[in-house]
Amino acid sequence: MLTLCLFLGLLLVGMPLAFCLLIAGLSYFALAEYIPIVVGVQRIASASQSFPLLAVPFFIVAGQIMNKSGITKRLIDFSNLLVAWISGGLAHVTIVLSALMGGVSGSAIADAAMQSRILGTAMTESGFSKGFSGAAIAVSALITATIPPSIGLILYGFVGNVSIGQLFVAGIIPGILLTLVLMLTVYFLAKKRGYKPATTEKPTFKKIMSAMNASKWALLFPVILVVTIRFGIFTPSEAGAFAVVYALVVGWLVYGELTLANVYKAFSDSVTDIGMIMLIILCSGMIGYIFAYEQLPVSLAQGVADITQQPLLVMLISLSLLLFVGMVMEGTVTVLLLTPILVPVVQSVGIDPVHFGILMMIIVTLGGTTPPVGVAMYTVCGILKCPTDEYVKEAMPFFAAVIGLVLLLALFPQIVLLLPNLLF
Repeated sequence: MLTLCLFLGLLLVGMPLAFCLLIAGLSYFALAEYIPIVVGVQRIASASQSFPLLAVPFFIVAGQIMNKSGITKRLIDFSNLLVAWISGGLAHVTIVLSALMGGVSGSAIADAAMQSRILGTAMTESGFSKGFSGAAIAVSALITATIPPSIGLILYGFVGNVSIGQLFVAGIIPGILLTLVLMLTVYFLAKKRGYKPATTEKPTFKKIMSAMNASKWALLFPVILVVTIRFGIFTPSEAGAFAVVYALVVGWLVYGELTLANVYKAFSDSVTDIGMIMLIILCSGMIGYIFAYEQLPVSLAQGVADITQQPLLVMLISLSLLLFVGMVMEGTVTVLLLTPILVPVVQSVGIDPVHFGILMMIIVTLGGTTPPVGVAMYTVCGILKCPTDEYVKEAMPFFAAVIGLVLLLALFPQIVLLLPNLLF
C-alpha cells in the first residue's frame, strides 16, 4: 500500500512515469525485511532480457522512417480521395488515415500528433469547431491500438505471455469496425450541424486505383506482417527488423525520397521515444515482481471469483477498472502494470486472453483521450490550441460510440476471435 501511495503521489506532482515506478519499487525492497534491495535492481535488468521486446524499438524506428520516406504523404492523398466527398469531409479523412496508419506508426499518440499538425488547421478552416476537430483526431487514433503492428498489443503479449501473432490478427476486424463506427458518428454529427464535405467530386474507379497503386507499399505492410508471422517466416521481433529494412528500401529505391539526412532524423527522433518507453518497461519489471511476490493476481482473482463466476460480468468489471485507471495513468504503464494482474483473472473464468487483450487496448487507449490525464487529448488540444472543456463536450458522442462497440465485442467474442481461430 505504501508503494502504491508513493507511486500515485509522485505521479500527481508531475514526476516522469519511469522514475515514479523506479522510486516506488525500490522503496518496497528497501523496507522489506526478507528481500534485499539488489533483487529489485536485478528485476530491472532481467526485464530487458527478452527477445520479443525487441519488436518495440524496431517498429518505432520503422514508423519514423516511413513518415519521412513519402509513405505517409501517399496515405493522406489516398484517404482524402476516398472519403473527402462525404459529409464531414476531412473528419472522415482523419479516421481512414488512422486505420491506414495503424500498420505504419503503431502508436495512437504519434498518430494523433501527426494528424493534428497535418490536418488540424485544414479542418478548422473548413468550418469545423476546434473541439470537433480535436475529438475526431484524438478518438480516431484508437484504431492504431488494434491494427497491427500496435505497440500496445506487443507489450500486452510480452507481459501476459499471449501470442503476439494471434493478437495482431485478432485486431483487424475490431479495427475495421471501429473505423466504421467513428465514420458513422462523424456522418450523423456533420449532417446535423450542416458541415459540408471538403469536395463535391466523387472519386472515379480509375482515380481510386491510381491512388491505391501509389500507396500500395504502405497498404501491403500490415498484410505482409500478418502473413509472415502466421506462417512462421518471422517472429514479431524479426518482423520489426524486417519493417525497418522495408521502410528503407521503399523510401530509397521505390519512392526515391529518403535521404541520409532524413534517415539520421528518423533515428534521432526514434531514440527519444525508445528511451522513454524502454525505461518505463524496465522499471515496470520490478513492479511486476512485487505484484507476483505479494500474490496480488491470485488475491484479485479470488476476490472476483467470490463476487461472480459469470465471464461477461468479470469482463465488464475488468474493463471498467481499466477505463478508470486509463483516465489517470498513461496507457503504456497501465498495460505493463495491470496485464499480469488481470490476465490470470479473466483466464480463471474461461475468457480468451486474446479477446480480452483487444478490448483492453481499446479501453486503455480511450483513457488517453479523456480527462484528467489523457496524453493524446492534451497533445491534440495543445497543437490545435483548443480549450479542454470544448474538446470534452465535442468528444462525448465519440466516447459513447466506442464504448458501445466495446460492449458489442464483449458480448460476442466470436467477432474478435474469428480470424485467429481461422488462421491459427
